[in-house]
Amino acid sequence: MPIHNKQIAIVGGGPGGLTLARLLEQNGANVKVYERDINKDVRVQGATLDLHEDSGLEALRKAGLIEAFYANYRPQAGKLKILDKAGIVHLDDHTAEDFGEQRPEIDRGPLRNILLASLKPDTVVWDSQFVSMQPQNEGWLLQFRNHTTAYADVVIAADGANSKIRSYCNPIKAVYSGITIIEGNLYNAASNAPALWKLVNGGKIFAFGDEQSLILSAKGDGCLSFYTGCKVVENWLSESNIDFSDKTQVENWFKSAFGSWNSIWLELFASNELSFVPRPQYHFPLDQYWETLPNLTLLGDAAHRMPPYAGEGVNMAMQDALELAECLLNPAFQSVQEALTAYENQMRQRASTVTQLTLESTEMLHSGNAIEQMLQAFQGVK
Repeated sequence: MPIHNKQIAIVGGGPGGLTLARLLEQNGANVKVYERDINKDVRVQGATLDLHEDSGLEALRKAGLIEAFYANYRPQAGKLKILDKAGIVHLDDHTAEDFGEQRPEIDRGPLRNILLASLKPDTVVWDSQFVSMQPQNEGWLLQFRNHTTAYADVVIAADGANSKIRSYCNPIKAVYSGITIIEGNLYNAASNAPALWKLVNGGKIFAFGDEQSLILSAKGDGCLSFYTGCKVVENWLSESNIDFSDKTQVENWFKSAFGSWNSIWLELFASNELSFVPRPQYHFPLDQYWETLPNLTLLGDAAHRMPPYAGEGVNMAMQDALELAECLLNPAFQSVQEALTAYENQMRQRASTVTQLTLESTEMLHSGNAIEQMLQAFQGVK
């Protein structure tokens, strides 16, 4: 296989990077995952993950982890309610017994634990935040913030939407989508936001109004994740002067930006047990192209970041991992560069199609008739 006797460095310990590490280790490859988190017990933020049959779930199947997935997934997490800004329910999937089974969901923490448990004990090198790298011999010397270094024959960038490694591969810049998200995580939601916790009922809420979106997602640990979606200019974040570590400032912004929405949504700010992360949404050009390097490639958001409004991010990353592993392990390829070329060509084509679909969904969810279009879409699902 092209990577025989080569040291592989995967930078980033998200679902894509860990899935790739598992698939490569299964076949005897020498792999290290360099992850910036201090240790495996760091709290994993974000909503539940909707894994698709032919991508995320297929990767877990090939990794021999599908049974572990079904032992840890949350059957009710896929249940959805669609509300308007006044809090009126327009669709409630909790009455459809099989809806959550169509695209089973799992919290990010349990998925990460499944993948970590499948790796050799020393595969993940924690507290390794990537700073830079430079060519050395036929590979790369990586440098980390903790002043350690590591050599690798092949580097795979799985370091997310704000990848620091991507620039070593190509200079293509991301395009602003027109939407900025404020992500919130409300802890102990049953106590701190009992009305909304009861309303979400273990699943999700999609609420729409005034060309804005508000998505709530219950997690198995009792946390309620939420995402505001607003049409704002690209530099809104810097010009707003909001300190997102200050709950009062964020709450005041919400009261203004969502001023015509029902007061029920203000319960999200009723306690101090919450955190916020602003996330302007970008995507890469549909026709992005770069010449394949002999020892460096990208997967997941580092390769094809896009807004979350089609649920494709984690699935794309895990499918990238599966296809990249198949190429790197394929004895038909005579070199790593030949394997990477095959992977990147199919990855870019797939990403272009999915990015286009995601942008259409993003526009639809922030249109004046988002609820009507959502209801029409779900009529085809049920």
